[in-house]
Amino acid sequence: MARKKSPNLTEAELRLMDVIWEKGAATVTEVAEALPQELGLAYNTVLTTLRILEDKGYLRHTKAKEGRAFVYEAVVGRNEAGRNAVRYLVSRFFRNSPELLVLNLLEDEELDAKELARIRELIVEDAQ
Repeated sequence: MARKKSPNLTEAELRLMDVIWEKGAATVTEVAEALPQELGLAYNTVLTTLRILEDKGYLRHTKAKEGRAFVYEAVVGRNEAGRNAVRYLVSRFFRNSPELLVLNLLEDEELDAKELARIRELIVEDAQ
């Protein structure tokens, strides 16, 4: 049985999206060349992942003005993708409660005083 397609980005998909977001638009070759060499991703792997991202609605492609290559560009911006990921996280781990997520973050011992102060500042601004 085939695995259900997730609307969320996998780690591999996020790496490719980071390249597209950074460049604005890129061919498969440009994306492959921008990835760290140690990943050792083949052209076909990058192409397949870009097609999956297109199926998920994150990318679209057009034909390059010169040559035969397709040029991929983001349909979903980095901020929107981040919001989607947070919504998924809240629904999956925090019983659809943004409050539980925020409380979890505020109780995190790794937040420093500067980060906590900024969060408080944003809460006060939002309440006004």
